[in-house]
Amino acid sequence: MFKKFSFTENIAGQTQLKSSVQRGIRGKIIEQYPSLEPILDDLMPKKTPIVLVKGHEHLSFLSVNNQVLFFQHFDGPYYPTLKLLHKYPELLPKIQVDRGAIKFVLSGANIMCPGLTSKGARMEVDLPNDAVVSIMAEGKEHALAIGQLKMSTEEIRKINKGIGCDNIHHLNDSLWKELS
Repeated sequence: MFKKFSFTENIAGQTQLKSSVQRGIRGKIIEQYPSLEPILDDLMPKKTPIVLVKGHEHLSFLSVNNQVLFFQHFDGPYYPTLKLLHKYPELLPKIQVDRGAIKFVLSGANIMCPGLTSKGARMEVDLPNDAVVSIMAEGKEHALAIGQLKMSTEEIRKINKGIGCDNIHHLNDSLWKELS
């Protein structure tokens, strides 16, 4: 998604959101990520304005205090940035790829089912199709990517063929570099 992304070139505009719109967005984020509820007031204080940054290709970003916290493609789910995920690692359910998949995930490749069912991989929690997940790597402490499941974890185990998870945002992609 962020092969060649730059805030200076790919941003169409930004708008400070009205408080009623902010409440709606906060509600959607809590609905999507219930584990965020206790800390949402620290992340997005009610009195601090949320700025909606609109990008080309139907991307939008939620910024608070000049810090991008979430992004969205079209009207899809809000995805946290990896910076936010590293701060709050329990935000998303985790799946783990084996060591052999690390270089491919870091180059933006989607995660294949065999990479999620092999010896070093783990899918401990049953997750539905389209779940947003934190992609961990065998032997590593922090997430290396954020993904969205293409099939449920049960289907991934049964079928064990094809793409199991889309790679949405990974370490060293253009968004990561822009936020650093």
